[in-house]
Amino acid sequence: MQTDILLAYATGRSVITPSDAKRLTHLNIAFAKIDNQGGYSCDHPLHSRFGELRAQNPNLKIIASIIPAQPDAFTVCAADPELRRKSARNCAAFLNEYGFDGVDFDWEYPCVPSNGVAATAADKPNFTAFLSETRAAIGHGKLLTIAAGADAYYCESVDIPAVSGILDFINLMTYDLKCGFHALSGHHTNLFSSTGDYFRNSCDQAMRLFEAYGAPKSKLVMGAAFYSRKWENVPDFNGGYLQLTPKGGGYGPGYAELAELYIDKGGYVRRWDDEAKAPYLFNGGTFISYDDPESIARKCEYVKSRGYRGLFYWEHGSDPSGALLDACYKGLFD
Repeated sequence: MQTDILLAYATGRSVITPSDAKRLTHLNIAFAKIDNQGGYSCDHPLHSRFGELRAQNPNLKIIASIIPAQPDAFTVCAADPELRRKSARNCAAFLNEYGFDGVDFDWEYPCVPSNGVAATAADKPNFTAFLSETRAAIGHGKLLTIAAGADAYYCESVDIPAVSGILDFINLMTYDLKCGFHALSGHHTNLFSSTGDYFRNSCDQAMRLFEAYGAPKSKLVMGAAFYSRKWENVPDFNGGYLQLTPKGGGYGPGYAELAELYIDKGGYVRRWDDEAKAPYLFNGGTFISYDDPESIARKCEYVKSRGYRGLFYWEHGSDPSGALLDACYKGLFD
């Protein structure tokens, strides 16, 4: 399978220029919603521009990325056979009414209650049934994808071989690999693991893990981060890297803001971890992890050389400068 996907998630603040539209292959609208009665809704500001965007790029696929309107919406709709059928019919009608080319389910996460969503062990088979009903209703003329957590908890909570057979592709969220759950400063979207890291997760590990659980390479799309994660009150040792801190890594600035105000400015020094193929910043007390053009280029090389389907990123509004989209496009298609 050829590497042929460059996908952006676009929130309400995202501005998609004509140049952006021409370079992207897929645009995921974040977000539309499913409620616990199987109904779908979307009030995204980009909806009014679908015709314009398609005129700029007739091959652009515009997809509704779905989150739950209530914390129990996915679990409830997936658990009940009638609600599954109702949801699937509603999904097909919703896609046609709004002019979407497909649907992307962002259930974070089946079987996992730690993200503020209702969850049960039955989510695993129910999710497969939910996707199967949706595929039957929307047919193969519409895309059906998911956003997936990039670690073993997700692979053990979802029937990866079964859903891979139903889906067109899987957006593997290879970011937040260190996040609010981790008090150890480190990379949050690193391509490879570094020696000395307690938590040896990475983009590479996640891609290989999903393969081992039964997902074909042709269905796997790697994630990149246009935003950063930061740890504060970090000991001034080892460049701030892999240091225990009082709390986990919160959200940091988007890339455009990093480039303008942080990278080699204001006391922050950019460093490069050649083992992880990832940059980071440290000013003696705050550690910031992010993607930049160099790390994006390495991700693109990896995806192409290993035969994966493509690259996506969260999220477009974090880099209005376009520097990272340029790096993605050049790395994948130039």
